[in-house]
Amino acid sequence: MKFVVAPDKFKNSLTGMEFCNAVEKGLLTVFPDATVIKIPLGDGGDGTLDALKHSMNGDMINVIVNDPLFRKIEAKYLFNSQSETAFIEMSEASGLRLLKKEERNCLYTSSYGTGELIIHALNNGAKSICLGIGGSATNDAGIGMATALGFQFFDRNSHELHPIGNNLDQITQIGTSKATHLLKGVDFKVACDVHNTFYGEKGAAYVYGPQKGANHEAVDHLDAGLQNIASIFKNMFKIDVQNIPGTGAAGGMGGGSIAFLRAKLISGIEMVKEIVDFNSKIEGADWIITGEGMLDNQTFSGKTIDGVIASAKKNNIPIAAFCGSVNITIQEQKEFGLHYVTSILNEVSDLKQAISSSYDNLVKTSYNFASLVESR
Repeated sequence: MKFVVAPDKFKNSLTGMEFCNAVEKGLLTVFPDATVIKIPLGDGGDGTLDALKHSMNGDMINVIVNDPLFRKIEAKYLFNSQSETAFIEMSEASGLRLLKKEERNCLYTSSYGTGELIIHALNNGAKSICLGIGGSATNDAGIGMATALGFQFFDRNSHELHPIGNNLDQITQIGTSKATHLLKGVDFKVACDVHNTFYGEKGAAYVYGPQKGANHEAVDHLDAGLQNIASIFKNMFKIDVQNIPGTGAAGGMGGGSIAFLRAKLISGIEMVKEIVDFNSKIEGADWIITGEGMLDNQTFSGKTIDGVIASAKKNNIPIAAFCGSVNITIQEQKEFGLHYVTSILNEVSDLKQAISSSYDNLVKTSYNFASLVESR
């Protein structure tokens, strides 16, 4: 028997690799000679970096960078020197999780630290950079990142501006003469699973600004700034970011990545599957086992399990989902193509107890699943 174990993390409970190890333990109890391929996954958001380390065979590189408020912190990215590929998680340097609640105000935060991770990877020899932009604390359209790469932003008096969202409306000119030459010839892919426009009612500021500390007045100001720089992008780079779905992701980082990096926006899980060569590794599998903390309708909107199901269907491989909790109907399960679904909770408990018992419950769930497979 060949089993592929390809989960997302259980947030605040199990990492993807811990999930894999627990499932492997349960499966091997019933099928001691089985082949178990462990492929922890992610959709480009928080936790993807750690998930990829196993499959990407890369080195975790630690770098001192600026956090969203320009304070020095240590952040990391993953680099495979053989393939010259780097995976950078924006939340490492520019994430909302780096700020206390009272510090959150995306008028004054910057993606500068993410740019520092990119420049470090370029200096390391990266020719392909994959950027996960989930969990950002910023609404600066990527000008912080771009500043770290040598771009400059000037106001009407030719004064260079501090790269924060509050200054987007003052930009009249973008200087490119000092931008690093290392960007040339580098392939950039950005994980983007939302379809928000760059500005406007469904844009970066109005949709995501409030959760990043922006009040109504600030949101209006940020949106005006996004409209301003979008106009500059259109005139200077001949790119109309407003008409490209997903450019409003991560406070406009989606659009900024296209303008400054010539990046391609792609599905996060599809990008991760490509990096780990997922479709090749699942060939010949008897079962694919996936999972995440909560299985509900949102799961099937470009999340990790959705991507796993897509690959399983193409290869006619049955798929099982072991989740912390399950909130879908039998009909939805059929429509999504899941052959076996179960919650790993085996008793009524509070959240703390459920989290602490996740590993053991997952081992038991895997054992029971394997016993069922064996009996068929």
